[in-house]
Amino acid sequence: MDGSIPFWMYIIGFPLLLGPLVTLHELGHYLVGRWFGVHAEAFAVGFGKEIAGFTDKRGTRWKLCALPLGGYVQFKGDMNPASVPDKEAIANASAEEREGSFHHASLWKRSLIVFAGPAMNIIVTLAIFTSFFMIFGKPVSPDPAMETTIAAFAEDSAAEAAGLEIGDRIVRVDGKEVASFFDLREAIIMYPGRTLDIEVIRDGDVRNFDVVPRTIKAEDRFGNVSTIGQIGIPPAVTERQFEGVGPGEAVSLSFVQTGKLVDMMVTGIKQIVVGERSVKELGGPVTIGKFAGEQLSLGALAFFNLAALISLNLAFINLLPIPALDGGHLAFYAAEAIRRKPLGPRSTEVAYRAGVAIVLALMIFVTFIDIAKLPFFGN
Repeated sequence: MDGSIPFWMYIIGFPLLLGPLVTLHELGHYLVGRWFGVHAEAFAVGFGKEIAGFTDKRGTRWKLCALPLGGYVQFKGDMNPASVPDKEAIANASAEEREGSFHHASLWKRSLIVFAGPAMNIIVTLAIFTSFFMIFGKPVSPDPAMETTIAAFAEDSAAEAAGLEIGDRIVRVDGKEVASFFDLREAIIMYPGRTLDIEVIRDGDVRNFDVVPRTIKAEDRFGNVSTIGQIGIPPAVTERQFEGVGPGEAVSLSFVQTGKLVDMMVTGIKQIVVGERSVKELGGPVTIGKFAGEQLSLGALAFFNLAALISLNLAFINLLPIPALDGGHLAFYAAEAIRRKPLGPRSTEVAYRAGVAIVLALMIFVTFIDIAKLPFFGN
């Protein structure tokens, strides 16, 4: 960790970042459940032993727990915080037990209650980006075409080696249109070492070139290293300005920005799975805490930008079709809708046990990577 940052920023950065995001995620489940008349027995931020809490007039226990790595809402009828159904208990429940029970709610209500958590995290991301666009506006260039016109080459430029020339205007990368230098960078940065089809306009003619971005180890001011792709074209000197936008356009731009982040997340995971990227690029609680402290030291804008990214990651991870996660529940509900009946108790139990094992294994794995990346373990 960077010694120039006060250590207390790392200490408060993690709960200041993750605490509100987890609370809002669980609040999504709680509010939609309450809307549908499902009783919440417990609302917990964190896991394990309760540190502090109170019981409201509806009988819901609101509590803060010792392990700040998540949270849960335990609805009536849940056998545990993961909402694993007990088929026998559900079938034999009395009329009183069925009243306000999550597992006795209709399928579409259960689905919406489960989806509400990730949806809340997506809304948080959209709200942060919308606020940014409302406050600062959108970046515009007086001559967008100049931003994608090659004015110079960097040393050892992959683009120059592939045959591109000064004056060429890049219009597409792997079939995706690029209208600005930011578009060009986003189309290349995630693909180091991969052959990209770059389409340019030269003297009025369209030409295509196969370009292999060089693999660059980029290091930020805190010593964090990331692997990116570069083709060696510096941005053309154009003065970018920020143009004010209304609420409608700000929301639209926030959706575009969120979509770009999702695309980068999916691409990154695919590359790790097929071996194009190292698993060392994964991060767990220690990495999140480190980034939270670093961005907090840079000010509110950087910290909220990180919060938008982490919130979207929480939604993405929770929507994976792994039993014990929200996406796993939704997958079971989809199967129930197709079959017109729930899956059998045996298959459900096996799937949930496997899902819990996968989640625990992933948590241990990323935590091990986190610890291995600490300075006193070297590389």
